Amino acid sequence: MSTSSRDVWFDPKPAGRALTLVDGEIDDSPDLHSFTAARIIVVDDDEPTLRVMARMLARAGYRRVTTTNRPENVDALCDRLRPDLLVLDLHMPHLDGFGVLEAIRRRVRGPDRLPVIVLTGDDATESRRRALGLGARDFVNKPIDAVELLLRIRNQLEARDMQRQLEENSAMLDLRVAERTERLERAHLDMLERLALTAECRDDDTSEHAQRVGRSAALIAAELRLDERTCELIRVAAPLHDIGKVAIPDAILHKPGPLTQDEYELMKTHVTVGGRLLGGGKTPALRMAGQIALCHHERWDGTGYPFGMSGEDIPLVARVVALADVFDVLTHERPYKEAWPVDKSLDEVRRERGKHFDPDVVDAFMRLDHPVLRFPTGSSTIASLAHS
Repeated sequence: MSTSSRDVWFDPKPAGRALTLVDGEIDDSPDLHSFTAARIIVVDDDEPTLRVMARMLARAGYRRVTTTNRPENVDALCDRLRPDLLVLDLHMPHLDGFGVLEAIRRRVRGPDRLPVIVLTGDDATESRRRALGLGARDFVNKPIDAVELLLRIRNQLEARDMQRQLEENSAMLDLRVAERTERLERAHLDMLERLALTAECRDDDTSEHAQRVGRSAALIAAELRLDERTCELIRVAAPLHDIGKVAIPDAILHKPGPLTQDEYELMKTHVTVGGRLLGGGKTPALRMAGQIALCHHERWDGTGYPFGMSGEDIPLVARVVALADVFDVLTHERPYKEAWPVDKSLDEVRRERGKHFDPDVVDAFMRLDHPVLRFPTGSSTIASLAHS
């Protein structure tokens, strides 16, 4: 080994199993050799000490040892070698061990937590406290006892390995939980879609209104730059907006003519029924569906029901679904109305901007490619929306 100031890589490649000194004798027990491939960096300004430690570690079977007498190189060495352990002399000229610990703070404090064993001839409590505060894990006194150093190295490597195993197990568990959660959520969303179809059968002979509202609401949400996850939740949750109509008698639900005031008041209860059915849901989709069911008949100007909420006090998802729902009702035939032409329906939406509908939601809706939303046309009046 050269005595010039440089970093040295030791690869003795001992034949057979690695050997470890225990109480001055060679012990080749298998459990002592599982860490001999660990990457170790030894930092000391004293070249003879480096040579002794290199030979000692090589004899113990450690095959990937780098030594350096230039502490200013340690951070770069760590970048290049990704060590499993650092053995660091505390008292060195120019840049001491404290300075090295400061320079590699992100490594000893970061998620990978590089273990550091400090070599010191200083028994001062304050020095040890300072080193521990900077991230040192253990101490070995000079002059170095070979057996003690090897045991402390092994202990730190074992602790690091156990920490990594815990992190890997935790990551694997998190992955499995995420996969199971995703499967459960998919099943839950499928159930919600089927529930929406079931409810729609009582209110729409084609059972397509709820799904169209879900698709339109998702398109509006995307145009509003809501994230992909939220848009997908809206697509699934919006079809449940009228789930509360399961509690409305067929005689009212399918009445071909105008509703009486009492019938209209009973019809309005479908929002609170829907809110109760979906309220307190444990999943994001169910919670969103509950908000939509309860608030999709609120109006921007505060004249809606059931609470008379106004403006941004109305949940955004409910504001989005309110427009999608009304537009779909306008453009499709119902027992109590004929379908409106799309152009007339769009004009009605524009007129209700800032009154029934959130202006930003209207603007986003108008930016959509409306030919894809065209449906069979007809004529009717806006008053028929009281049934929706």
